[in-house]
Amino acid sequence: MGRVVLHDKHEIAAFLSRNPGLHLYSFGDLDDFFWPQTLWYGWKNESALEALILVYLGQETPAVLAFSESPEPMCQLLESLQPCLPPRFYTHLSPGLQPVLEQTYTLTSHGIHSRMVLTQPEALASWASERVISLSTTDLPAIEALYQRAYPQNWFDRRMLETGQYRGIFQGAQLISIAGIHVYSPEWKVAALGNITTDPVFRGQGLGTLTTGSLCQDLLQTVALIGLNVKSDNAAAIRTYTKLGFEEIARYEEFEACFRS
Repeated sequence: MGRVVLHDKHEIAAFLSRNPGLHLYSFGDLDDFFWPQTLWYGWKNESALEALILVYLGQETPAVLAFSESPEPMCQLLESLQPCLPPRFYTHLSPGLQPVLEQTYTLTSHGIHSRMVLTQPEALASWASERVISLSTTDLPAIEALYQRAYPQNWFDRRMLETGQYRGIFQGAQLISIAGIHVYSPEWKVAALGNITTDPVFRGQGLGTLTTGSLCQDLLQTVALIGLNVKSDNAAAIRTYTKLGFEEIARYEEFEACFRS
């Protein structure tokens, strides 16, 4: 059958459920909050869906997610889709897909990343702390000040504070550590961590572990799967997440793609 446009959430979810950890972020975009900003393309062999690509239009530069355990149908889908893709976008590609896009796009790598998921939630009990509090929109000035000091390149959507899934530690009136989410969907039972950082002055004290661990414990009350992305060469962060019960399940590479006219 070849390339198709997908509109049925349940058909999409059934495909994503084959490997929910790999497709964690795509699952989150099925939520009503994100769904209107998405385009979903599939590759079908007769009636069977064999590959799926998500194009997310909810930010200034679109994002294209192409994760697959089966390179052949994904390569076919990605090649057929290139006339429909924006002239510039960010993309996450499973290994082996880069040459397909390079036929018509110049790709600038943003590094190899690891997808980690929480597989040992019992490890979280060791990191409970009364110092960690819930953050809300009233804390926005302190949050933005911390990101400016500690994580200026961070992508932060203040609307995500409305989910109630941000945790932090204050030193006096100053926020010094924070953990939050990029994706949170109680409907689909998934969450993706993000916006995690600690003030450089206070690093090395385990504050990031405390905030992240506390957030994960709270998230498990409403979701079944928690994951995150981290650069594969960030050994310190990977050690922290491993202590909290996360393990790597896949690697992919992030690129900026620009059409070659």
